[in-house]
Amino acid sequence: MKESKPVSASRVVMTELVLPSHTNSLGSVFGGTVMSWIDICAAIAAQRHSAKEVVTASIDKINFVAPVYKGWVVNLKASVNFASRTSMEVGVRVDAENPRTGEVFHTATAYTTFVAIGADGKPTEIPSLTLETEEDKRRAADAQKRRATRLKGK
Repeated sequence: MKESKPVSASRVVMTELVLPSHTNSLGSVFGGTVMSWIDICAAIAAQRHSAKEVVTASIDKINFVAPVYKGWVVNLKASVNFASRTSMEVGVRVDAENPRTGEVFHTATAYTTFVAIGADGKPTEIPSLTLETEEDKRRAADAQKRRATRLKGK
């Protein structure tokens, strides 16, 4: 029987500080910078789950909800939502904190797909996913629907 790992084993919390080099002329963070942070955070979650090297296969959707400004703190949270034979969907939530007011804002959400790579450079099998909570089950069901849509090519 294939090994299984709980969602909790893949969770990642990553924190970044928005520096001047991360911002555009409006003083808000470049979307591409946030996308890079999302990719890194999601890759760590995928590696934790698979215990393999991983590559980004796709980023389905990134919704930028609110701007993030220079000097703010960005917190990214990622975990594996669904695991198939060699690939997995990782969800990432991005929140920003205004350090002057203490307010926390939801700023972006993304769904990414990673493939585990073996020593031969080809996709390799990964553990199945153990769903521990109702939230894990809901996220897995939603991920399966997104996967079905991706596989249809829509």
